[in-house]
Amino acid sequence: MTSLVIGGHGEQADPVAEAQARSASLAQFFLGDPQGWKGPEVAYPGGPVALREAAEQAGVTLVVHAPYVLNVATSNNRIRIPSRKFLQQYLHAAAEVGAVGLVVHGGHVLKSDDPETGFDNWRKCVERLELPVPLLIENTAGGDNAMARRLDRLARLWDAVGAAADADRVGFCLDTCHAHAGGEELVGLVDRVRAITGRIDLVHANDSRDAFDSGADRHANLGDGHLDAEALAEVVRLAGAPVVVETPGGRDGQAADIAWLRQIAG
Repeated sequence: MTSLVIGGHGEQADPVAEAQARSASLAQFFLGDPQGWKGPEVAYPGGPVALREAAEQAGVTLVVHAPYVLNVATSNNRIRIPSRKFLQQYLHAAAEVGAVGLVVHGGHVLKSDDPETGFDNWRKCVERLELPVPLLIENTAGGDNAMARRLDRLARLWDAVGAAADADRVGFCLDTCHAHAGGEELVGLVDRVRAITGRIDLVHANDSRDAFDSGADRHANLGDGHLDAEALAEVVRLAGAPVVVETPGGRDGQAADIAWLRQIAG
């Protein structure tokens, strides 16, 4: 499947080299500490312009992943307000390096909260953002009060976000491990998601170390976990979107997974 745009999630110092080491045409990376509250930093020598130019010359598509700590859905002002601020900063930074999108997790509300609070917080967030690149909301594996674990919640989230002026700049990132661990069957999943969102902009092709509906976000190398290989391949084929593997083993482990996926999804 030579037309498949695929890559892995690697170190942020040189995403182009990370893609080339995986024989890939795409690189996903962070712009800072994924667990920290610090603004984006481009580690590539020469800064964002140099990275953009290097990626263009190498034919490498860039995708930036926002820090895991961001949660624009929560009612906790100490988290929601800085999350909005940093999300805007990361969107601009992603645009500067020439990324095709910024991936962010759907987040969650507090145990005592009405989930509708989280959906409305997402709407308000999108309404206030400048979106120089698409913002790709990713489904998550766990949490009873998550905004994007199960498709019924995703539908409510999409209705809320769809009310914002720039709703067409908000896309969806489908993670196969998260779907499986979150309680959604992979067979037919692409059609069910598209019926809600109308789009799939990126696929995170990850196997799962844990059983169906476990709520555990633990990735496994492709073919080594609980996901059915053909069902995983079906998601990739039908989504028709760029693919990122976020699997263990660094460059070698992900290179093997990329090769495996090219073969089975071809």
